[in-house]
Amino acid sequence: MSDIHEPHGVHKLEEKANEIRTSIIKMLIEAKSGHVAGPLDMADIFTALYFEILHIDPENPLDPQRDRVVLSNGHICPVWYATLAHRGYFPMKELSTLRKLGSRLQGHPHVMELPGLENSGGPLGQGLSQAIGMALSAKLNGEKHRIYSLGSDAELQEGQTWEAAMYAGNRRLHNLTWIIDRNNIQIDGFTEDVMPLEPLRDKLEAFNWYVLEIDGHNFDEIIGACEHAKAVLERPTVIIAHTIAGKGVDFMEGKYEWHSRAFKGDEAKNALSELRTLGGKIRSEHQ
Repeated sequence: MSDIHEPHGVHKLEEKANEIRTSIIKMLIEAKSGHVAGPLDMADIFTALYFEILHIDPENPLDPQRDRVVLSNGHICPVWYATLAHRGYFPMKELSTLRKLGSRLQGHPHVMELPGLENSGGPLGQGLSQAIGMALSAKLNGEKHRIYSLGSDAELQEGQTWEAAMYAGNRRLHNLTWIIDRNNIQIDGFTEDVMPLEPLRDKLEAFNWYVLEIDGHNFDEIIGACEHAKAVLERPTVIIAHTIAGKGVDFMEGKYEWHSRAFKGDEAKNALSELRTLGGKIRSEHQ
């Protein structure tokens, strides 16, 4: 299988990520509910994966040699849905059906309901285990595709995550890349107040993972880290992606209150305006 898209420059990736963030806000307006901060802060990583990194073909979504993305924190699925639609897996108009009865775009992803979805998500802490099963199967069968497990930092409060991490390190699953969204928030506060995770890097290294830390909004760093992981052959790689919750909308950024809540008043209108003008940058450049 050969990918059908050409490599994108960083500027075009930034533009695409902004388009995906705009789609997320529109989806949540239509749904009148849903998770906000996580989808916005992961838009850059999803854009880098689906438009630059992954070995995939939207016209053949079940090709056995495709790379797999496993989303553990399934509640941020609006960013997955929006990215898949922008990448051509299904019609963009379907994004407006988020969380509606009969829709393929439910509040948590259901595998096989929609082209491009590789796992079902709901209960937190299970995605890494699912990804490990895929990676182990591929390794045993001598297959060359990679597995990318995406999860939240708050999920590291789940014991199953650490059991899975220990197992992957023990089995030296070099075809597995785990990307942790280190946005420092969860639904009821900041992670370091609720259940401190630091020193996170030291803990992961103790479980025999190769650890990289990046700015999760820097495309060069995202792409570079994923390429770096391919060269690590003796153990799995985990990328701690430092992100800003609610990235792209100033009044949401870094605020755990936007983990999940409906828009009020002019909030949605203001969010869309900010995204369309890149925080006023476009407007000021043309004054």
